[in-house]
Amino acid sequence: MSLINLRNLGVTLSSPLFSGLNLTVNAGDRIGIVAANGRGKSTLLNCIAGRLDPTEGEIFRTRGLTVGMVEQNVPPTLTHATFRDAVLQALPADQIESESWRADVVLEGMEVPEELRGRPLVALSGGWQRLALIARAWVNEPDVLLLDEPTNHLDLARIALLEDWLNALPRDVPVILASHDRAFLDAVTNRTLFLRPENSQAFALPYSRARAALNEADAADARRYERDMKTAEQLRRQAAKLNNIGVNSGSDLLVVKTKQLKERAEKLEDAAKPAHLERSAGAIRLINRGTHAKVLVTLEDAGVTTPDGTLLFSTGRQFICQGDRIVLLGRNGTGKTRLIGMLRRAIAEPAASIDGIKATPSLVLGYGDQALADLDDRSTPHQTIIRRFDIGDQRARSLLAGAGMSIEMQARPVGELSGGQKARLGLLVLRLREPNFYLLDEPTNHLDIDGQEALEGELLKHQASCLLVSHDRSFVRAVGNRFWLIERKRLVEVDEPEAFFASAKP
Repeated sequence: MSLINLRNLGVTLSSPLFSGLNLTVNAGDRIGIVAANGRGKSTLLNCIAGRLDPTEGEIFRTRGLTVGMVEQNVPPTLTHATFRDAVLQALPADQIESESWRADVVLEGMEVPEELRGRPLVALSGGWQRLALIARAWVNEPDVLLLDEPTNHLDLARIALLEDWLNALPRDVPVILASHDRAFLDAVTNRTLFLRPENSQAFALPYSRARAALNEADAADARRYERDMKTAEQLRRQAAKLNNIGVNSGSDLLVVKTKQLKERAEKLEDAAKPAHLERSAGAIRLINRGTHAKVLVTLEDAGVTTPDGTLLFSTGRQFICQGDRIVLLGRNGTGKTRLIGMLRRAIAEPAASIDGIKATPSLVLGYGDQALADLDDRSTPHQTIIRRFDIGDQRARSLLAGAGMSIEMQARPVGELSGGQKARLGLLVLRLREPNFYLLDEPTNHLDIDGQEALEGELLKHQASCLLVSHDRSFVRAVGNRFWLIERKRLVEVDEPEAFFASAKP
C-alpha cells in the first residue's frame, strides 16, 4: 500500500541537492538514504515530514498520515527537561496526564535504566540524548518514522539495541533513515536510495547489495556513454569524408548524406549522458614516515586505572609491531580511552615514565580523538595549518582546498564547520605531522561513507601502524589485522571481532 509519493522532487540551494526524484513509500518499507555529507539527506527527510517545501515537484501523502521525525540535535527547549519528561512532552497536551503510560512503554522497550529517566538531557551522553529523541518520535506511534543519523554517539550495545528495536516495529510501519553506518544499514533496511543531484538511484536491496548494483549500473552507463561518443565520432569522420567527396564531385546526394550523418551524430551526443561522477567532499590522505624499529610499543602488564586509582584492567605482556593495525574492543567504561591516553603520553612525552609502557624513541605520533579536541573552534582552518606547520600560505590554501574547503570556508571559524569538514581538517593535520604510528579514537564518527572508505584505503595503502577504537563494524572489519579485547579486567588478543559484536547485542 502506497503511503507517500514523491514526484519529480527537487531542492536547489546554491546548486541542486537533488532533482527529478521519484520515490514511492509503501507499507513495510525500510529505506536507507545514502549520500555524502551536505548532499541533501536531512533536507529530503524534512521535505517528507512536511517541514520544508521543495523547490520543485510534489509530495502526495495518504490522507491523515502521521509522521514521526528524529532530528540530529536536541532542541534547545528540551535540554533541561528530564529524559521521561522530554518523551511525555511529545504527546498532545490533553493526553499527557491520562496517556503517560505510553512514555513508560517506549522507555521500557528501549531499555532506558530507571535512574536515567529522571536526569535532564543536558546531563546525559550524546547516545542517551539520541535515544530520547527516538523515543519522542515514536511515543505517538506515527504511521511513518523518519530518522536522521540515528546511530550517532551510540556505542555498539546501543546500536544493536536500536537495530532490534527497529526490526521489532510493526511491519506495516515504513521507516526512512539517513545514515553513514554501513553495517547498520544492512541490518535494518530493505531498500536503498542513493541521493544525487541528478538521476538518484533506488534499489530494493539493503545497502551492501544495493551498492554493488549501483556500481554495476554506473559501469554500464560509463560503457554506454563511451560507446555512444565513439559512434558519434565515427559518424562525424564518415560525414567529413563524404563531404570532401561530395564537394569534389558536385554530388547533391552525398551532401544530403553528409547532413544526415551529422544529424545522427548530434542526436547521439545530445542523448548521451556521462556516467555519474561523485563530487568529493574532500580528499583524505595519510602518510607513513616509516621506522626501522620492528617493535613500536611494549606493554609489560601495565595497569589501567580510573582517576581515583581503581583498577580497570591489566594489559599483560603485549607488543605493538610495525604494520599492526590493532582494534581495541570493549564495552563502554572498560577503559579503552584510558589506555589510549596512557599510550599517547608515553609516546608524546618520552621523559614521562608510564609504568609498564615503553615506546621506541623513533615513534612520531598521529593522534585523533572523536571530539576533535585538538582543533580550536575559534581559529580558522587556514590559521590552524599556518600556525602549526611551516609550509607557506599558498601551500596551506592548496592543501585545504584538496580537503574540500573553499577559500570562503578556510576563513570561517572551525566551530562553524560541519562535523564532516572538521573531521577532514583533523585528518589533514594528522597527515602534515608525518607520523609513523597512529592512535585513533572513533576516527569515522563524522565521516560519510566515501570518507570512511577513503580512510580505510589510506591506512591499508600505506601499511600504517595504528591502534584504534571504533564502533563502526564495517570499518573495524576492513582495517583491523589484530584485535585486543578488554574482558574480565584483562587485555586479551582474539582472532576476530565477530564474537564481541555478537555479545554486544542485548
